[in-house]
Amino acid sequence: MPTYKYECKNCGYIFKELQSMNDKPLRKCPKCGKLKLQRLIGKGIGIIYKGSGFYTTDYNKKKSTDQKQSTSKPETKPAKKEQKKPKS
Repeated sequence: MPTYKYECKNCGYIFKELQSMNDKPLRKCPKCGKLKLQRLIGKGIGIIYKGSGFYTTDYNKKKSTDQKQSTSKPETKPAKKEQKKPKS
């Protein structure tokens, strides 16, 4: 449920109210009792990504696990190529 911000146009009282999106806007000021409330438009918050997917945080986790795996593997030297001896 979102939190809405209200301002009374009569007394200037500003407050926040937790309401369902289906609820009608409040009209009566809790401080002065007049029917002069106005719901204010806010900035809101940014998008919150939850769950798995291709996000920046997932990439960082994958990158750090790849680095751990690469550092834990022993170094292997390439196999020496056998040189053919010329027949005598």
